Amino acid sequence: MGRAEEIETAIDGLSPEEYRRIVQWFRAREQKRWDDQLDADSSSGKLDFLFDEAESESARGSLREWPPQE
Repeated sequence: MGRAEEIETAIDGLSPEEYRRIVQWFRAREQKRWDDQLDADSSSGKLDFLFDEAESESARGSLREWPPQE
């Protein structure tokens, strides 16, 4: 049995409270990984095209508010 299977089996044996704690931990971990990747991509210039697109649309007057004003 591989590590992933061992972890899956262990998770299946958790109490509802333990499972909830693991889910919260995992979500927080994934959010941090996402934030770190976004920071790295932004710092490296990989997202500059998004700023260029927004500036272009703003200059054309086609940039819309988000969330939309009601």
